[in-house]
Amino acid sequence: MLIIGIYGGTGSGKTTIVKEVISKFKSSDINVISQDSYYKDNSHINFKKRSLINFDHPSSVDFELLYNHLKKLKNGCPINSPTYDYKFHKRKKNKIKFKPKKILILEGILIMVDQQLRSIIDIRIFIEANDTVRKKRRLKRDILERGRTQNQIENRYEKYIQPMHKKFIQPTKKFADIVIENQEDKNVDLSTIINKIKLHVK
Repeated sequence: MLIIGIYGGTGSGKTTIVKEVISKFKSSDINVISQDSYYKDNSHINFKKRSLINFDHPSSVDFELLYNHLKKLKNGCPINSPTYDYKFHKRKKNKIKFKPKKILILEGILIMVDQQLRSIIDIRIFIEANDTVRKKRRLKRDILERGRTQNQIENRYEKYIQPMHKKFIQPTKKFADIVIENQEDKNVDLSTIINKIKLHVK
């Protein structure tokens, strides 16, 4: 099984690029797992305290479980992935069963921070976008999909997102095999990635 890590800051366009990549393959050949599904379960604390958690810090992610799940898939065993409720900041009760396939895409902002997790990823792809573009995309997504107000998003962006991006995410660009520029005014050419994956699968 080929594991591809697609990472970069919030709003860099990871989800859009992942969708474009998987559209070039049969669904029977490819799985997608999000790092966000592996946020630690915070249901034991109240909503007000959960809302103050820094989800852009590596400590918020259960890297051990994520690594063990990827290892199981790589060894041909199915897994039951957790699911996460972004609105209420806790894990949902339902899980998603993944069976091993030829290709697995792992996407998330912090997937290259953890050395053990990094070691199991075969192709590492960093998505680059400037701060203005990323903030604009984050505002749009969180208002439409996660019920946040503009004030809430901007406060979190300044307090957590941007400082964590500079401290933890941007430095992991050095681990990338491929860097993709995904600025607002540019078309993204994914042919190199698609061909690289097809070559590995063959």
